[in-house]
Amino acid sequence: MPDQRKHRGAHPQDQSLFDTVSEPELRRATCDLSWLLTRGYAPVSALKLVGDRYALNARQRTAVGRCACGEAEASRRAAHRVQTQDLAEQELWIDGYNVLTSLEAALSGGVILQACDGCYRDMASMHGSYRKVAETIPAIQILGELMAEWKVSSCRWLLDQPVSNSGRLKTMLREISEERGWNWEIDLVPDPDPVLSRADQIVASADSQILNQAERWFNLARCTIETRIPDAWIVDLSRVGLKE
Repeated sequence: MPDQRKHRGAHPQDQSLFDTVSEPELRRATCDLSWLLTRGYAPVSALKLVGDRYALNARQRTAVGRCACGEAEASRRAAHRVQTQDLAEQELWIDGYNVLTSLEAALSGGVILQACDGCYRDMASMHGSYRKVAETIPAIQILGELMAEWKVSSCRWLLDQPVSNSGRLKTMLREISEERGWNWEIDLVPDPDPVLSRADQIVASADSQILNQAERWFNLARCTIETRIPDAWIVDLSRVGLKE
C-alpha cells in the first residue's frame, strides 16, 4: 500500500506508550539493556530479555534499543563529538535521511528519544521508501539557516540511492540551497554509512555504527531541535532518576 502520510508525527498509541507514567519504566529498561551491552551480551537477545522482563510492546522495545548504549561506545562517542563552535569554516557531511527525518518528526509532534549517548533519535521507519511530508521544506530551511549562522563553510548531503524518491529529495535540496545561496553538495550513494564512518570531515548523524567509527561528529539533530523546535516531544531515556 502506498505511503499516504502527510506528516511524520506520532503513532496513534504513542500517547499511552510514552506518557509520564511509562517513562520511568522505559528508562529502567534502557539502563538494564545498556548494562547488558557493556558486558558483551548480543544486542538482539539482550533486548528480548529486557523487553520480556518489563513486558514492553514492539514499539517500546524499538525505543529502548535505539537509546541503550554500552559504556565503551558511549565514552568513545563523547570523546569524538565536536561542539557548535567547532563548525566555523569547516565542511560538514550530513547523513541526510537520518537527520532530516528526526527534524520532520520533531516538527510534526512525533516522539523524539533522548538516548544514552546524548543523541536525539526518532521513531520513524522508512522501509526503503521516502515520502516528502508537510514538514520537509521547513526542516531543510531550518537546517540551512542554522548552518549559515554557525558559519559552516560547506555541506555535503549523502542520501541512500536505493531509497525510492532519493532523486526527488536531491533535487529539492539543490533547488533550496541555490535559492538561498547555501554552499551545498548533494550526492546519492549506495550506502552512506561507510562513507561517513571513514570521512576526514565532521559528520552529522545519530547512527550508532557511524558514531562508533567517525573521527569527528556533530550532534546536528539534537542541536537543531533544541535551538529551533523548543516544544518538541522529548522522551528522555538517557538515565534513571534517583527517585525512580
